[in-house]
Amino acid sequence: MNTLAHTITEDCINCGACDDSCPLGAIEEKGDARVIDADACTDCGACVDSCPVDAIKAD
Repeated sequence: MNTLAHTITEDCINCGACDDSCPLGAIEEKGDARVIDADACTDCGACVDSCPVDAIKAD
């Protein structure tokens, strides 16, 4: 399992904007929020810029 350089915080409003921006489809809905699949993510950062509430942070 890979370690993530980005995480989605509890501030996530589950809007799905990050899903649409991820070129690898590494973000999915789990419950009431989105999560990043560490094995699929390449830490390109596209999701960070797409989040309207700044809920994706660099670790």
